[in-house]
Amino acid sequence: MFALLGTHLAGMGVFLAVPVLAPAIAAEVGIPAALAGVHTALVYGGALVSGPLAGAFIRRYGGIRVLQAGLVVCGAAVAVAALGHPVALAASALLGGLGHGPVTPAGSHLLAQKAPPNRRALIFSLKQCGVPAGAMLIAAATPAIAAAWGWRAGVLAVAAFLAVSALVLQPLRAALDAERDRTAAIGSLGAAWAAALGSLGILRDVPVLRRMTLMSALYGVSQFCFSSFFVVFQVEALGVPLTEAGLRLAMAQAAGVAGRILWGLVADRVGAGPVLTGLGVGAAASGAALLLAGPDWPGLLLTLAGMGMGATAIGWNGVFLAETARLAPAGQVGAATAAAGFVFGACMLVGPPAFTALVQASGGYALGFGLCVGTALLGAVLIRGGGGVAKR
Repeated sequence: MFALLGTHLAGMGVFLAVPVLAPAIAAEVGIPAALAGVHTALVYGGALVSGPLAGAFIRRYGGIRVLQAGLVVCGAAVAVAALGHPVALAASALLGGLGHGPVTPAGSHLLAQKAPPNRRALIFSLKQCGVPAGAMLIAAATPAIAAAWGWRAGVLAVAAFLAVSALVLQPLRAALDAERDRTAAIGSLGAAWAAALGSLGILRDVPVLRRMTLMSALYGVSQFCFSSFFVVFQVEALGVPLTEAGLRLAMAQAAGVAGRILWGLVADRVGAGPVLTGLGVGAAASGAALLLAGPDWPGLLLTLAGMGMGATAIGWNGVFLAETARLAPAGQVGAATAAAGFVFGACMLVGPPAFTALVQASGGYALGFGLCVGTALLGAVLIRGGGGVAKR
């Protein structure tokens, strides 16, 4: 579990290294910092290509080897961003998505075999704490590195961290990949896509998984729009220094770490449905606070609004993955996770760029945070209106 936590921690470098440093990169390259949303969409575009292959790779090479390969590709992708050209930034995002696509299915495959049923939500939430923990580390460290040595040094530090994380997993491979099938066929990308689309049949056959998957996609829009734009919003709209803005995002991500643990504990006691509904309402309230924020807001109030967003819009993921694993048909945890990830990724192709378009069209960030409010509320209504997720 701790190895998987570290993997997710490192993997967040693909998503946030460039968006966190976007104000500094934009100042040199001459592109709008608000294009951070396009970067997030490109990462998910790459993940949609490689994600369908995850199951075949896991069967043949094992979950640990798949995680290692993904981290190496992610590290190389982040390093490409240091070239600084707009084409290199776009290529970095796409390549990073290719590396990151199999990470969550591989992690769920490994944990589903080991997690006790009565602690499943907590264990999945602990593993998923690597996501906000990684974002916290990147948000705090990369602006400080950039201030001292330039934004390229911040990007390359993240790339090195990803490569080292791949090496750290090696001692676990013999035990955890022992059941891999060395003769399993990988197949073509076309066949993998056909299988991925076929796995969507799980969402048709299990209505509660369909509702949860749509909820996760809506919550994901709020999560990744907040994570991608909170620093840029503070720097451009509120005049906050980059290092201070990064520290506020780090505190928000720390709240996400605490939230994932807390919500996992609560979900194991009261069920996932009430927890997921409440988190959607909480994310909407926090997003509304950011919508109203202005340059005259006290720093403490802005920090608290960000932490509220972190605890809710970032805190839901572990409970969702654990419940997906619980509700999936026997032997199809990986397929159910992949199907949910496919829908989630497809929505990420639209959500963050929509935030960018709203910023560019309006000249401000209020409409963008309004999008976060709307998607969070819609997700909460969807899961609540479906009667929760206690049963299939």
